[in-house]
Amino acid sequence: MKKRDYLLKLWIFVSGILVISITFGIFIYILYKGFNVISVDFIFDSPKGSPLGTEGGIFPAIVGSLLMGLLSGIMGGFLGISISIYLVFYCASIKFKNIILSFLYGLSGVPSIVLGLVGYTILICKFGMERGLLCASITLSVMIIPFISIRIIKLLMDSGEEIMKASLCLGVSKSYVLFKIILPNIMINILTCITLGMAYAMGATAPIMYTGAVIYSGLPSEINSPVMALPYHLYILVNEGLSLENAYGTAFVLMVLLLIINGLCRLIGIWREGASWKKMF
Repeated sequence: MKKRDYLLKLWIFVSGILVISITFGIFIYILYKGFNVISVDFIFDSPKGSPLGTEGGIFPAIVGSLLMGLLSGIMGGFLGISISIYLVFYCASIKFKNIILSFLYGLSGVPSIVLGLVGYTILICKFGMERGLLCASITLSVMIIPFISIRIIKLLMDSGEEIMKASLCLGVSKSYVLFKIILPNIMINILTCITLGMAYAMGATAPIMYTGAVIYSGLPSEINSPVMALPYHLYILVNEGLSLENAYGTAFVLMVLLLIINGLCRLIGIWREGASWKKMF
């Protein structure tokens, strides 16, 4: 038994070290490869050179990625919250609830390139939408709905079911309990889920290739304007063999943005936990 426990601890320790080493190794490698091109001009300038992208910067791509992440987070967050509330508090049929959950889990497993193709076929070919920011954001929002809703369902079940049952026994309406007690109590956690969904959307390439991202554009002037995006710009630089160094610089900026978003979510969670502990004393 002692030998088995020792082997288990060794396996856990080695696995943890391996995961940490891979994570830091990737980040350091990308930093090493792209460090030479990181500058103020690279971050705040537009792509230049011939072929395009071999010189200049990536500012339009940064703005485009942030806008797509924001719009997809708003749309996906609204739908994700609505689905979660319905399944936890309003769906009376267990069978129907399981069917919806099965579709959510199934949607989370659909390849992103398939979502991009479907978005192109339905939104652009069928409904005549322009290939641009809004079309790409709608496609990304569909991709992140399962990511957001599954996490919010767990939040509502852990923090809201007992409160709802007790309040209904006291004769308080379901809508009052939901909007005055449950949602305000977990709103920070919900916003954290949505923000992580935005980061997930910002890193996706396949869904926006057909629906909104272009090789070059300026800052979007309207919601239907085509936009640049960091992951698509990175794909073009590598796929066309334009500039591997600029590609690593673009990858580094994208990773830093995603790390900042994830770090802010973590800090908000820590602050929320600290605030909860202070209320207890």
